[in-house]
Amino acid sequence: MKNNCLKALLLCLLIAFTACKVTAQRKFKTHAVKEGETLQSIAKRYGVTPYSILLANKDVKKATDIKPNTFLIIDLSNSTIKPGPITPPASTGTVERDTVKPGPSDSNPLRFTAHRVISKETIFSLTQQYDITEAQLRQYNPELNSRGLQTGMVLQIPRYPKVVETKATTEQPERIAPLRFMSHKVRRKETIFSITQLYGIKEAQLKRYNKSLYSEALKKGMILQIPRYPTEEQIVKMGLNFDTITVQPKETRWSIAHRFGISLDSLAALNPDLPKNSSYLSVGQQLKVPVLVKEMMEETTPLYESYTVPTQMTLYSLSKLYEIEQKEILRLNPVIVQEGGLKEGMVLRFPKKEAPELELTTENYVYYPVSAKQNIFRITQELGVSRDTLFALNPELEAGLKEGMILKLPKERAQNLNVKEGLVLNQINLIDSLDVNVRPQLVYLLPFRLDRYDLADKEKAARQLKARTDSRYAMGLYTGAIVALDSIKSMGMSVDVKFWDTQRDLERVKNLLESDPLTNASAVVGPVDRKLLGEVAIQASKYNVPVITPFLADSELTLQNVYFSVPDEESLRVKMLDYLASKRTDENIIIMADEVHMAVRDSILSRFPEAKVADLVENTLDREAFAEMLSEEVENWVILETDMGSIVASITSILNAANTDKKKDVRMFTTHYDNAFEDKAISRPHLANLNFTFPSVFREVANDQFMESYRSRWGVEADRYAIRGFDLTFDLLLKLGYKNNLFQTTPFIGETEYSGNRFNYFKEVNNDWNSGYGNKASFILRYNYDLTISQVENE
Repeated sequence: MKNNCLKALLLCLLIAFTACKVTAQRKFKTHAVKEGETLQSIAKRYGVTPYSILLANKDVKKATDIKPNTFLIIDLSNSTIKPGPITPPASTGTVERDTVKPGPSDSNPLRFTAHRVISKETIFSLTQQYDITEAQLRQYNPELNSRGLQTGMVLQIPRYPKVVETKATTEQPERIAPLRFMSHKVRRKETIFSITQLYGIKEAQLKRYNKSLYSEALKKGMILQIPRYPTEEQIVKMGLNFDTITVQPKETRWSIAHRFGISLDSLAALNPDLPKNSSYLSVGQQLKVPVLVKEMMEETTPLYESYTVPTQMTLYSLSKLYEIEQKEILRLNPVIVQEGGLKEGMVLRFPKKEAPELELTTENYVYYPVSAKQNIFRITQELGVSRDTLFALNPELEAGLKEGMILKLPKERAQNLNVKEGLVLNQINLIDSLDVNVRPQLVYLLPFRLDRYDLADKEKAARQLKARTDSRYAMGLYTGAIVALDSIKSMGMSVDVKFWDTQRDLERVKNLLESDPLTNASAVVGPVDRKLLGEVAIQASKYNVPVITPFLADSELTLQNVYFSVPDEESLRVKMLDYLASKRTDENIIIMADEVHMAVRDSILSRFPEAKVADLVENTLDREAFAEMLSEEVENWVILETDMGSIVASITSILNAANTDKKKDVRMFTTHYDNAFEDKAISRPHLANLNFTFPSVFREVANDQFMESYRSRWGVEADRYAIRGFDLTFDLLLKLGYKNNLFQTTPFIGETEYSGNRFNYFKEVNNDWNSGYGNKASFILRYNYDLTISQVENE
């Protein structure tokens, strides 16, 4: 053991640490909130984080407290904007700025134009045709980033106000864009002039699509893009109008996109202020939707049904029955007038009554986005629904299946699908989707505590390491992360990584982050200490960098860029109760909870109202009352909620005794497994005999590939901290390798599972975009009769 500790300790010597003390004078400014301003827009204007504004204004508890005419104190100490006057945006008049075209950060589009992509069009040609930049085009059409430009695709083209430029431009935008391009291989003695004459274009047009010609001379063998321009008659422009809707309770992006027949990407493009790292919508929020699509959906052909008039039926009775006016009945059925009134046996037509449709919320439906190359048969097979059911719920399919469509399904169909926040996710193989051209940059902030070790005395240092829990945490995470980095390297992806020793000191962490800012970091792993998390999250948020906590499940602070990798108690409880509900038939449920866990008892009762309650009065069970609760006909499920090892030991002994009675069958469960269930006084055979079942963040690891790699790399067995270090790092790298932006990846990646841990991140606090991300993935484990522990939720 001593050799292993020394070996681990010496690994720390490979880590380089830097520290630089920087002090800054705090600067403040007041800001009067104007109509339409939000916490995010104000923070962006001053180059600060929303969290720092909340800290400086104690009366403002959340983003919705920001109201017009409210005065805010802005702490400019950590502003990313260089000192100077802050000029409010001009409301009217001429705007003067440099040659950069106005983009989403400079001004909002005056309107949008819809453009259907025709054959041989390119992004270059579209940007030149509409006098916009490629960044602006991609901003409002994010599907271009994932699928590229495709014939038939309908794009939203932002149209910006005209800008008076104060500097001469080196390249004027083209008013007529190329229709297509052709390649030209430069031959000997050819010049730029001869090529432009050959194809009938200008030198500026040639250089526009061959940027290298600005900096280097024309050379033999060069492959040039030659733009071929269309006539004016070939340029077609189509207008599109918009309407504004108000988000209602329980509505989601998926339900709104489905209601207006648009894709999620189009909804986001029409509403660029929507958070990019969350799918959250707030009740009362205003969203822009296309009127054209809405009107097309409303202008459907009315459906009618036939009705045979019975005896003694009157026109008045019919109007009440079908809830339409009598004159409308006569208009729809002129035969009544022709025959001189209503007659028995007449066959009339009436507007068909539609069955009341459930509200489009995630409580009633889940939503499925149609991807490229899918067809109706494939979708019905994948979702397990019939063609008739699919068309009944989505009548727009009669016009044909289109990529980007949002289809709705009854929520009960979602049981065997990967659903996240109401959206059915397509299965993504992160390993197969790895982009080896991505080069993530990771920063680890861990409490190695090298300042506490006497490295000159190896035996003393080994004893110190054995006594320090924080250092063991750090070394486990470090050694596991190194194996993950080795694994991702073998797949062809390179990673830049830094390991910093926090020494559990806030001032040291501040100095580390000030001397080496997180400007280019893809993610931060750590810190372990709750007291350091706020500072790290604030500094990381300046550069939109996510922070992944290795062991924390929550925080008292509002930290929107933090990923809490440990599921909280509520998530584990829901997981356990869902498991019990899925397995239960007629079992007799008995709840035992000590005085501290009365709220937990009530939450279990809300799921199983017919359950019995065996109170622990002064932490003692009334055995006679409990014995009367036990059933001899069905299996008894006892749910024990306590954090006291003595209670667990006592109850397991009582239950085990009851279980020896052949007439009674007893199993034990808990919704929160903690150290109380690992107390030395508890009999493991008793737990096995009761098939004790519980939720867990971690599962025991067999001799898998990671364990072999770890043993080969370090010469010792991996503990649970090393396993977590590997799983956490490998999961993070695969997601960054899919898209080097964890915020954008999270909504579309479901549950992932590795050696000993699972990850499935959701926005906390009812999807409030201001909150961080919580991990809701865990395991259901069970003690077996042979004293082993196995994973059981998939049985």
